[in-house]
Amino acid sequence: MADGHNLGNHGGRASSWLAVSIMLAGFTVGGVGLTMANWMIVWVGVGIFVLGGILALVFDIFSDVVIDAPRVGMRAEDHR
Repeated sequence: MADGHNLGNHGGRASSWLAVSIMLAGFTVGGVGLTMANWMIVWVGVGIFVLGGILALVFDIFSDVVIDAPRVGMRAEDHR
């Protein structure tokens, strides 16, 4: 599995990080637009964020999640 799936790491693929970075950039641009009270910049930020969300769906970023087996020796403690 050369694409990073099921290897036990939580790093994610480069394509997933790209989508998340684009969404973060859109959120940041929108936030700057809000602080400047410039609605054009806010909507540009929203557009960038939506573009990142579409890329996230196309890249299927949720498939990067790897469920690890329970660790040996880990147990809930009783604090009575």
